[in-house]
Amino acid sequence: MMEETDAEILRQLARDGRMSFTDLAKETGLSVSAVHSRVRRLEQRGVIRGYHAVIDPEALDLPLTAFVSVKPIDPAAPDDAPDHLAGISAIEACHSVAGDESYILKVRVPSPTALEAVLQEIRFAANVSTRTTVVLSTPYEGRPPSF
Repeated sequence: MMEETDAEILRQLARDGRMSFTDLAKETGLSVSAVHSRVRRLEQRGVIRGYHAVIDPEALDLPLTAFVSVKPIDPAAPDDAPDHLAGISAIEACHSVAGDESYILKVRVPSPTALEAVLQEIRFAANVSTRTTVVLSTPYEGRPPSF
């Protein structure tokens, strides 16, 4: 179980990854040096794996999001689809899943025509069949874990 002070630091950073050590210190009641030390330890332990900007995909002309379930055409083939798909930039995420499919991919593209092209590229690159679900809206996404 994580110490409550470290959990509070993580909650604050999950809300604002650019929060200064000074502001973290104010929120947690610790000194700036103590907060800095704790954050550094959380990074070294791999609890904090990095910091990133949240970018609006529509601002990049990528308004269409789809989830693509993939299943190998030949079940006896090596399970190497992620390696074959890693170079397809439209794939934002790849999740290994239990069930009929092997992986679920999150794809962002500018249009239905682009989605069709990406689906063909996925099928060809990894020798898989696909099942696609197009996202109509996203009420929330990227929520930090509760702890």
